[in-house]
Amino acid sequence: MTAWLEVRAGTAPLIVSLPHTGTDIPADIAHRLASPWLARKDTDWWLDALYRFAIDLNATVIRTTVSRTVIDVNRDPSGVSLYPGQATTELCPTTTFDGEPLYHMGEAPEADEVAWRRATYFDPYRAALTDAIERLRATHPRVVLYDAHSIRSVIPRLFAGELPHFNIGTADGASCDPALTAAVEAAVDGAPFTRVTNGRFKGGHITRTYGRPHDGVHAIQMETACRAYMAEPGVPDTTNWPTPYDAAFAAPASARLKAALSACLAFASGTIGK
Repeated sequence: MTAWLEVRAGTAPLIVSLPHTGTDIPADIAHRLASPWLARKDTDWWLDALYRFAIDLNATVIRTTVSRTVIDVNRDPSGVSLYPGQATTELCPTTTFDGEPLYHMGEAPEADEVAWRRATYFDPYRAALTDAIERLRATHPRVVLYDAHSIRSVIPRLFAGELPHFNIGTADGASCDPALTAAVEAAVDGAPFTRVTNGRFKGGHITRTYGRPHDGVHAIQMETACRAYMAEPGVPDTTNWPTPYDAAFAAPASARLKAALSACLAFASGTIGK
């Protein structure tokens, strides 16, 4: 196991993937970047703290400490867009979500470097997911892979208006049983939070690759708007983003997300959706 890849192996039939919480950037890449702050701007800030309760549920938690600017382990390595016709970022992003260049002129990674980053970071992360699924499927008829994300609430380049608080993605129903979707929806629904399923975010490459309901593997993505659990400035800049993690502020959203993971466990155990 490498130092940047964190795997906490639980025995419950639940895997929580945290692919975008990392902030580490190797020195040989960092000096080529336009700004260290821009390179970390689109991090899923504090999500590992928000989902700390996953360990108490005996879930397997898989996380990379490497920044998504180095490589995005939730992208299709072939380069096929997850959302054709809509703005997105690459396997090795060259811009922020807002379209700002990440690299100095002429310093963006070329094909051979992208291939090296894939072999070094992407492939081991995906292998960890595969290993966890195979280990848990050996003892459980159903396993849920829950891919956890967060994003700023307003990013005009990616979506119009303000994103709902909770955004569930199931590849339009292909990645999991409808009973799981319904259970997670019920867990997060209700004031003061808003929710949508298969809206702007329908599940990334992880959800779409590993969700095989007919094989007992049910994958679901949760994209949480940052304002649900942290103070969010109107216009993020180097002086105000990210805001510090405040457990008291995050508590209501954390409670809903814990209920969502509990619903995943209930589904995997056969308590619901038989």
